[in-house]
Amino acid sequence: MSSKLFSPLQIKSITLKNRIAISPMCQYSATDGFANDWHLVHLGSRASGGAGLIIQEATSVSPEGRISPEDLGLWKDEQMDKMKIINQFIISQNSVPGIQLAHAGRKASAASPWNGGRKVPIDQGGWDTVAPSAVGYHDNEKPPIELDKTGIQKVVSDFKSATKRAVEAGFQVMEIHAAHGYLMHQFLSPLSNFRTDEYGGSFENRIRLTLEVVEAVQSKWTKDLPLFVRISATDWAEGGWNIEESVQLSKILKEKGVDLIDVSSGGAVSYQQILLEPGYQVPFAEQIKKEIGIMTGAVGLITEATQAEEIIVSGKADLVLFARESLRNPNLGLTFATALNADVSWPKQYDRAKI
Repeated sequence: MSSKLFSPLQIKSITLKNRIAISPMCQYSATDGFANDWHLVHLGSRASGGAGLIIQEATSVSPEGRISPEDLGLWKDEQMDKMKIINQFIISQNSVPGIQLAHAGRKASAASPWNGGRKVPIDQGGWDTVAPSAVGYHDNEKPPIELDKTGIQKVVSDFKSATKRAVEAGFQVMEIHAAHGYLMHQFLSPLSNFRTDEYGGSFENRIRLTLEVVEAVQSKWTKDLPLFVRISATDWAEGGWNIEESVQLSKILKEKGVDLIDVSSGGAVSYQQILLEPGYQVPFAEQIKKEIGIMTGAVGLITEATQAEEIIVSGKADLVLFARESLRNPNLGLTFATALNADVSWPKQYDRAKI
């Protein structure tokens, strides 16, 4: 019996050769937002390793939107150059290059994980962060600056400009990051958004920035290329953003022309209580797919080929995205194909190792 995980997926003009995608994973290895050989090898090896879609890490639309000083960025033209080279290699491996555009909001200016992950002081290369409200992620840190209307307009404009560069750099899938407690999620969640203007309070107001960013991105993104939005389906905290609101937002995003919802969860508040177990986020992707009729991507502690196969076979999601498992196994696409007895092409340089 043929594998459903290794069946093609058509989204607009792009055909993914299989349902395996590499999630955007920060590498904390850039200087001034510029990609380098680490990113070429990291992303390129996952493409030669058989994944159908490779999504570049959260790439900031502005210097102040970076999670860490070592994040990738796309706020100036020169940053496209290395990305073009990386994308050309990914395409040469019969894989599709994607990018996740992001703004970290109040979770910006953080040290890389191996340097402690805490806020970087301004005198050590950090910067003032911005957010919907002047409330920090941690109580003991300097609070962010509350965005005024001009600041919000700049965020939207930055996404628009970065999208134009993403097209020129040769990306074929666009993902907007509205999850994990970063800026758009900060606006979505009532646990981080205490505004009383048109960007706060009601559901319609809290989703406003996300919809404005989607519209700005669409104005520059190639219309026949896929557009994803990553959301956190729940905050895992009382009074926070929840699955019902995620379903409602997904319905609106579908109506706006978004092609796929990449369904993660959490990240909005430090006191979240996540019930971790294999595939713990898959039910959220399944609910959104079934209630809204939009394509979804499933993520979260998915580590086995048979587990991923079941997600696709049972119609819980259309795409399975791998993060930590792909760090452990860059050849995940090839090894999963072997496990599922799927006949796939290997890079000719590796063909003699095919079993």
